[in-house]
Amino acid sequence: MKYKYSQFNVFFKQENQIIGFNTFNQEIIVIDELLYELISSKDDINNLKNIHPDFYNFLIEKGFAINSKINELKNVKKLMASVDFDNSTYELIINPTMNCNFKCWYCYEEHIIKSALSKKIQSSIINHVNLILTSPSINQFHLSWFGGEPLLEYKKVIVPITKKIQKNCKSKNVTFSSGYTTNGLLIKQDMIPFFKQSNVINFQITLDGHKNRHNQVRYISKNKGSYDKILENIKLLISNDLFVTVRINYSEETLLELTEIANDFAKLTSSDLNNLEFSFNQVWQVKKNLEKEMIKIREYFNSLGLKITSKYDIDSVRNSCYADKKNQATINYNGDVFKCTARDFKKENREGVLKENGVILWNDKLKKRMNVKLSNKPCLTCSILPICGGGCTQNYIEMSKNGEEYCLYEYNESKKIEFVKKKVTASFVNQ
Repeated sequence: MKYKYSQFNVFFKQENQIIGFNTFNQEIIVIDELLYELISSKDDINNLKNIHPDFYNFLIEKGFAINSKINELKNVKKLMASVDFDNSTYELIINPTMNCNFKCWYCYEEHIIKSALSKKIQSSIINHVNLILTSPSINQFHLSWFGGEPLLEYKKVIVPITKKIQKNCKSKNVTFSSGYTTNGLLIKQDMIPFFKQSNVINFQITLDGHKNRHNQVRYISKNKGSYDKILENIKLLISNDLFVTVRINYSEETLLELTEIANDFAKLTSSDLNNLEFSFNQVWQVKKNLEKEMIKIREYFNSLGLKITSKYDIDSVRNSCYADKKNQATINYNGDVFKCTARDFKKENREGVLKENGVILWNDKLKKRMNVKLSNKPCLTCSILPICGGGCTQNYIEMSKNGEEYCLYEYNESKKIEFVKKKVTASFVNQ
């Protein structure tokens, strides 16, 4: 049997060793420079069998050398399809309102004061869920609340819809879970039993820097900020065994005081800490790369036992974006249907419309989205394709307009290797 080197091998030097990572099978190997020289010459790997049979067999065992007849690109396509077209899980995201009690300067959404999910559309949503539950392949259903600020419609919309969907899932033996993307201000003690009963697996709550900066962005009134109340509510949730991801938006103005946020969470119990993680996100309007400045800040959070989601422990193929998946829909308060929530909800961007009977009439934008992966030629020969995938489908749609080719890493091999290096480091940390 003849072998070839995998297309998806990436090597980088770390101290006096060479680290190898296969982006398809996720295997990591550590070899010395002499062994690396044997394979970096681009010589036929089958010649290695006579020169160093043990190393030859090792590379085969770890998947760095594969049967020459294997079509690796075809295997990546199969992997993508198994994730994006998985019929066992359905995720429904609902915007009960596009109104919000804050008006953050960087927000891309247009806040609509009198927007609210009508009784008619609530009924259509229940009909939609019931149609989904008729599929025998569905065994998990996840309901997410987005907006606007979803908790503005807690009593009128969230509670009744959640209870109906959860009841219908139970009747079909389908596992139900839910989650919230919220600013956290409106959370109250008397909501806790409902959250626990409805199997909330995650809250995402945002802080815009420490108290002074946050209160300039997210305030109740000009004389009253929201930081202290949101902090109190986060601690309320985690103390009741509800998981919270604290999204910290940062810019140059907020960097200096980010460690003070860590101090505000420093004295939690170990059980509370298990229900908490932090995600750092640079405000998208800020173009300057602030990654170097963030290294020490992340280290400080870790020193206090605070978990941080790694921006490098990312796999856009195996853990593809929700909007890439066939079994997902985002229903706006007015019945317009979208896939991605990271863009505004204007009618011209919608990908479908929810009908009274629960059927979603998808338009051509959905078809384009679901067929766009691997249409970008540079991705097909790239060594990091199995973990990058060219980004999410929204990347494809926006970056490959008129069929233009693109690369998330600007065709820079050094940037790709740096990403792999940090991903490998993150995998060691998480072991």
